[in-house]
Amino acid sequence: MNFSVEEENLICMYHTSDRRRTMARMLAALPDMDTEMRQLANSTIAKLEQMTDADFDGQRLDFTGE
Repeated sequence: MNFSVEEENLICMYHTSDRRRTMARMLAALPDMDTEMRQLANSTIAKLEQMTDADFDGQRLDFTGE
């Protein structure tokens, strides 16, 4: 699965011990996000849902600053 830089950064912000908990943290934060960020989170969550746990564990996710 290919993630954009923005999606990777979002995952890094909410990353915990595994894919499911990372998605749960993102879902819990949705009400506090503005519309643009919510759209990014929803598309990222959709990609995470399509992955297996093994695929997620094999991803190299790096927070990228601007």
